[in-house]
Amino acid sequence: MEFRRINGLPPYVFAVINQLRDEARHAGRDVVDMGFGNPDIPSPEVAVAKLAEAARNPRNHRYSASRGIPKLRLAVADLYRRRFGVELDADREVVTTIGAKEGLSHLMWTLVGPGDTALVPTPSYPIHIYAPLFAGADVQQVRLGPDQDFFGNLVDSWERTWPRPRVIVFSFPHNPTTECVDLAWMARLVDFAREHEVVLVHDFAYADTAFDGFRPPSILEVPGAKDVAVELYTLTKSFSMAGWRVAFLAGNAEIVQALTKLKSYLDYGTFQPIQIASIVAMNEAPEYPREVNAIYRSRRDALCGGLQRIGWPVIPPQGTMFVWAPVPEPYREMGSLEFAKHLVVDADVATSPGVGFGAGGEGFVRFALIENEQRINQAVRSLRRSLTKLG
Repeated sequence: MEFRRINGLPPYVFAVINQLRDEARHAGRDVVDMGFGNPDIPSPEVAVAKLAEAARNPRNHRYSASRGIPKLRLAVADLYRRRFGVELDADREVVTTIGAKEGLSHLMWTLVGPGDTALVPTPSYPIHIYAPLFAGADVQQVRLGPDQDFFGNLVDSWERTWPRPRVIVFSFPHNPTTECVDLAWMARLVDFAREHEVVLVHDFAYADTAFDGFRPPSILEVPGAKDVAVELYTLTKSFSMAGWRVAFLAGNAEIVQALTKLKSYLDYGTFQPIQIASIVAMNEAPEYPREVNAIYRSRRDALCGGLQRIGWPVIPPQGTMFVWAPVPEPYREMGSLEFAKHLVVDADVATSPGVGFGAGGEGFVRFALIENEQRINQAVRSLRRSLTKLG
């Protein structure tokens, strides 16, 4: 049978690692899984209790609102005011989405189509690349990394593309590279977008996941950003509520309302008890992201310190729940996929191969900080025994 949209999708390289992991576990081996970035930290207890209470009320079992109930949109507007000093109109500048992936994918339906182009970093979280493609647009991948001038690369790509790109999709702190930018960098991008009438879409998944005194800026903090920019904020990492699927698009009212209109045809919103519990999480557990952050920081230090001790040089990230590690020189010719396979088979450690995040990710593997420190130390010991070429 012939299908639409999915025929052009490449093989999902992460599935190769997952299969090897599962085979090893079925054989009785203890694989430390640091591949999939699936948070293991519990959600706020106050939100869990509210979810159970709200779910027992049959009035909450009916269809909800696709844009999110009013108090939920007010809660995220209050959060932006407290956290970033940004004022949002909860009625016109905020819409609830069923997770950031759904929000980004459907947002692209409103912004691009056949004949349009989006600029997206490489490497990148896969949905950033494929959401514009699913909408029928072309994607120009722009190199991002520690040795790259990402802003200069964006400008160069925009100037070399015709018709001119309509949208720039980006995310800082960045998954998978963990790159971070400051507010001045965001301001340069807003100035460029306003001058050239480009829409900016910022996936702010790691808004509260940062270390060593670094505070990730919201693009909406930039004066005039609402003229051209929208931002996706999610409870997934900040409040460790991954399975709840609660996120928001905030910013430019015209763009937010376009997504609101589209969603009114597509869904009836998240289960209402989840929305009610999410309000409680933001309003009654505002410090919970700091507790989550402290756990990730401790795991980051354990992993990076351990890898450095065994001769695998890595740079501790300033943000995200990941460590982006270059494939060590003695193993570089293997490529990221074969090296990641080797780690599962020979060291019982699962990582994500960099090539799975686009061509720009080749030469790296990504560790997700989803195991406790004891398990991380176990992984480091296994890597030391396996990676004999590190010396």
